Amino acid sequence: MVAAFALAALAAAPSAFAAPINSAAPAPSLPDFSGKAFKASPIKSATKAPQNPFMAKNQKSNIHNDTWMTGTYSWPGPLGRNLVTNSGAAANGICSTIAFDSRGRIVTVCVSTVAAPQARIIDPDTLAVLDTFDLPNTDPVGNSPAYQNFSAGGYFFLNNRDQLVIPTRTNHIFVLGQTPDGSEFQLVKDYDLTSVVDPETERMNSALPDFQGLIWFVVKQTGEVGTLNTKTGLIRVLRLNEGIQNSFTVDRGAIYVVTSKRLYKLGKQKNGKPTVKWKVKYRNDGKIKPGQADAGTGTTPDILSGGYVTIVDNANPENIVVYRTADKLKGKKRKVCEVPVFSRNGSATENSLITTGRSIIVENNYGYTDIFAPDANKVVTKAGFARVDVRKDGKGCTKVWTNRTERAPSVVPKMSSKTGLIYAYTRPPDPSGSQGYYWSAIDFKTGKTAWNKYAGSGFFFNNNYSGLGLGPDGTAYVGVIGGIVSLKDGN
Repeated sequence: MVAAFALAALAAAPSAFAAPINSAAPAPSLPDFSGKAFKASPIKSATKAPQNPFMAKNQKSNIHNDTWMTGTYSWPGPLGRNLVTNSGAAANGICSTIAFDSRGRIVTVCVSTVAAPQARIIDPDTLAVLDTFDLPNTDPVGNSPAYQNFSAGGYFFLNNRDQLVIPTRTNHIFVLGQTPDGSEFQLVKDYDLTSVVDPETERMNSALPDFQGLIWFVVKQTGEVGTLNTKTGLIRVLRLNEGIQNSFTVDRGAIYVVTSKRLYKLGKQKNGKPTVKWKVKYRNDGKIKPGQADAGTGTTPDILSGGYVTIVDNANPENIVVYRTADKLKGKKRKVCEVPVFSRNGSATENSLITTGRSIIVENNYGYTDIFAPDANKVVTKAGFARVDVRKDGKGCTKVWTNRTERAPSVVPKMSSKTGLIYAYTRPPDPSGSQGYYWSAIDFKTGKTAWNKYAGSGFFFNNNYSGLGLGPDGTAYVGVIGGIVSLKDGN
């Protein structure tokens, strides 16, 4: 059904323009726009993550923007002035990561439950698909539902040569470049990792380069962490024997990996083999809460300014937990704070945090259900965003605000330090029964909702864990089941 709809939409579209995604009945009774345009309130203490020399420029390279995974942009997003929405239908797959090549175009990998994963070049204005490249496909491995299978490009990165580096479902790492005129993809390199990642039982989740150019990768089922030397082909691995659901974080001289039980700071030996610098166990009640992909943290670690790293645990209610990154603590404790957010039996996060300066923003995904379930159209997600700040003296943390109105089922939210707005993709209850999805903007300073703008209704507007992205011109994008939707300020 998904494939048939999207293919029909593409067939009807002119080559230069994408056909729009059609909304499903009933029509929403909520207003098309609520709130008012926001006056930009720049964040003066915004984090400036270091530039990884082997990745594309910060904020254009991966699902979480930069090497510290901050989820924050230094350029603006929409302020809410005469907002213009657009959508582009495309076949087979949700485009989870929105990255931008040197020509300013969207480059992405779209993962499907019914077809092979596919890399795409997309025009940022028309949302037309300009070129595609089909990636290898195999049956999923493990117990996660198909709609939560993020292998084969759910995580990829754009490198410093405008190339997509993609862990495939066949346990290879593809380096996908473009022809000189940028009109088509071309396979530049194919690294075979099946000697260390069993194709029958294991899948890589993510791959990222360190600051010396080694490509690190993580394996979901076994907690294997490895490095690939692209010059020599040498592969070195460390098996943690704990599941890894999410991506990881790269700093100068260190890698941060979170498993279903612990957060690890890793280094490497001279031959590239990963080693443990320190590890810490986080609270976990062992339950997979509605909206989660496994019984563990749903976050990729985030590095904060001042020598901190943060995750969300899997307690009930969940906590934002902050740790010191230093190897030697000099009498201080590893854990800085553990702050509960949202309610008991109503908190779960399956997306990375947003961080800037000493501030942390978390989204509540509790209640998100299988997109193919009979009750998939029900609004069951608990509302909630919250902000927690590390105190200036490093002696604990403070909860600054909680927003209890916005319901973001599964989007990876983002923030602009230029506007001071947090951007999300929400699904509010509607008396009409409409399954309406909305763009939402939240004030970083107060936590109050600035505005909401209608995107569309129905199954094909569901983003299912994909990440929101802000283009350099301030346009917001997010991948959905039916293609891609966008939002920008009008004249």
